[in-house]
Amino acid sequence: MAGEGLEQQVTTLLAGALEKRPDLFPVSLKVGADQSIRIILDGDQGVSLKDCIDISRAVEHHLDREQYDFSLEVSSAGATAPLELPRQYRKNLGRTLQVRSGDAEWEGTLEKVDDQQITLCWKAREPKPVGKGKHTVRKEAVIPFSDIEQAKVVIKF
Repeated sequence: MAGEGLEQQVTTLLAGALEKRPDLFPVSLKVGADQSIRIILDGDQGVSLKDCIDISRAVEHHLDREQYDFSLEVSSAGATAPLELPRQYRKNLGRTLQVRSGDAEWEGTLEKVDDQQITLCWKAREPKPVGKGKHTVRKEAVIPFSDIEQAKVVIKF
């Protein structure tokens, strides 16, 4: 790894550490000009403190402190952090999401995810087509990943 830049070394070390943990995946990796390293992880079954420590050690113990004066932070994607990767959507199937795309905004249950899009479903009260009053209808929105500006899991207490 000598001669490689810090970011490339960290990327290689992170990939090696995650090979042993296929349930974990990186959401982001940022290396600042001040050699601060920030890794955000997510996992198919969540991320524990021990997972963060293990990945931190796997990266830190293989970087040369004499070559780089770095700081390292490994954390999990927070419960209120926006979803960024299709794999994060898959782990949240069945949960309520709030999705924004352009001028449109939806809140509904994440019913389907594929490599290109998501499907949200919700119930709405609408006027009856004939007669007075309202009835409940099932609505659905198919939203391509390319159109999603922000998506968050709605936390309910």
